[in-house]
Amino acid sequence: MSHDPTVNAGDIARLAGVGRAAVSNWRRRHDDFPQPIGGTTNQPLFSLRQVESWLRRYGKSYQVSLGDRVWQRLKAAGDLRLGELVAQAGALLTRAKNARGDGESDIGKSGVPNPGTPESGASAAAGSASGGLDPEVAGLVLELGEQLGALRAYEFLCERYLEAHSRQLSVTREDVAELMVRLVRADGATILDPACGVGTLLLPPAGTAPGAARMLGQELSETSAAITASRLRLRGVEAGVVAGDSMRHDGFAGEKADAVVCDPPFNERAWGYEELTGDPRWEYGLPPRGEPELAWVQHCLTHVKPRGLVAILMPPAAASRKAGRRIRANLLRAGALRAVVALPGSDLWLLRRPAAGERPPSDVLILDATADLSAVEPAWQAYLEDRSDQTVRIIDLLADEVDMTPARHQRRDDVGRAFAEARDRFLAAAAVPPDLKVLDQPLDQPATTLGDLIKEGLVSTSQAPPKMAAEGGDIPVLTADDVLSGGPPSGLTGTQQGLIAIRPGDVVASYSAVRVIGDGGAVLGPHLTLYRVDARRLDPDFLAGFLRAAGGRVTTGSSRFDVRRTRLPRLSLKEQKAYGEAFRQLAVLEDALRETSTLGQTLIRLGLDGLADGHLHPPAHGTTP
Repeated sequence: MSHDPTVNAGDIARLAGVGRAAVSNWRRRHDDFPQPIGGTTNQPLFSLRQVESWLRRYGKSYQVSLGDRVWQRLKAAGDLRLGELVAQAGALLTRAKNARGDGESDIGKSGVPNPGTPESGASAAAGSASGGLDPEVAGLVLELGEQLGALRAYEFLCERYLEAHSRQLSVTREDVAELMVRLVRADGATILDPACGVGTLLLPPAGTAPGAARMLGQELSETSAAITASRLRLRGVEAGVVAGDSMRHDGFAGEKADAVVCDPPFNERAWGYEELTGDPRWEYGLPPRGEPELAWVQHCLTHVKPRGLVAILMPPAAASRKAGRRIRANLLRAGALRAVVALPGSDLWLLRRPAAGERPPSDVLILDATADLSAVEPAWQAYLEDRSDQTVRIIDLLADEVDMTPARHQRRDDVGRAFAEARDRFLAAAAVPPDLKVLDQPLDQPATTLGDLIKEGLVSTSQAPPKMAAEGGDIPVLTADDVLSGGPPSGLTGTQQGLIAIRPGDVVASYSAVRVIGDGGAVLGPHLTLYRVDARRLDPDFLAGFLRAAGGRVTTGSSRFDVRRTRLPRLSLKEQKAYGEAFRQLAVLEDALRETSTLGQTLIRLGLDGLADGHLHPPAHGTTP
């Protein structure tokens, strides 16, 4: 860990006890403020040592907390190893807690060892039980555990880890996670999450005791599985967490839990359709290749006891896609699917495994809770007590397209409110195009090409191996689809020769899209090209914009486009940044249009329904006298 620790603007603000705006002012007003040594134009990274020196020189009061020192030392190892080091820190804190009995009685809250604790316990333990951590860093981790308590110390590190890799790690929204757990949880119950990530759905809701006899989790990433295990064990929860592919290699085959919670990966086409065609889990029908979420639903039902509950998040399209109609119908006929609830960005399906000889219900709860999550629990309780007015008859669904989209079945008197809320979300998601000056004649500027920039050392290029390692790896991979959609890395690979680590500020291009990467932590996927710029002389957004413009001008009938011939004007770095900001705003606009397209379809449908049934009315000046 000899790398110089880095901090971003938010870290500097925390150190100095000021707002981010103050840090921005320092950068503008003081020519000697440390220059970025990494990151991107919009998210620069600075040397921690240089920042500390600058703050001392200007008499700015600051304090690097022990937690910040631990985090910066972990982060200095590089993005690709950060998750592994956080997992090792959790294992170290867990071992220290176990060595002291119940842990919290011997790991004090004030940083002072309690009576009976061996002198210099942190440094002694670090030397013998640091695992893969540098001994000095291990000592700091244990010291943080003594200061805050093992659990609080580890949650601090996990929070920073999730912030740093927010685009790579898919974490269930906290309010949604707590809702799911409350809906299925019972004291003394065994709860399973077969796609547990970093354990969000297995953690007891804030302010509550563990309450469950056992927590079971499986996660494809070994690193995330290790983090989950530490988070649970530091809470005193009996936990069984395994790493592996739940679909292909079920780590809990034959295990029956009292309840299952799950936030599975959406739209994962390589889920094992060919290998699992005859799998006994498909009790309600073989999931179509393009419906992996229905495979997860049946996997969860396999692992729950009769009358046990399943709470699983699903993409909204799963409620209506034609390919999944037969399985949805079978789930309804059997009485397994009990509720479909629309949440922001996803649907929550609530299922109950039928007991032998049990009579299935005649209706299903269908609820739109996108504007108010607090409505879900009362509605679910009313449904269980057979007094709900928000149900739909199963026989009516089976006679139609088995379309359980909540917006389609919401009560007619809610259309006006839903339209107003959808309109507000649509307007909030809209982005403003850049304010560009219109010129009568195009500028005549000296130009260069990407090939020349590469020769001059301003740009270096890299390409990933054409094929990635076999399944089972836990290194995130940025794919061509991710570049096109602007989403986080969705692929995984194992360690192999030739992997290209992506850094913040890198420009990544596929045949059809170009992106400036905001976060590191992933490797380059097949069929992608990485362009790394010398940030002292070339702005990455400037380069990305001209690459994209050049690619967009190539027509279908053109010969193969040589990207090295892309022409760029020769401009100062300041002028490049102005162009880069305009290109970046256009990219933001494109992402916003993608989001508003979906919201717009909802808005149009609600508007048509409301005008047709009288719950919406045109403005007064448009009415007929």
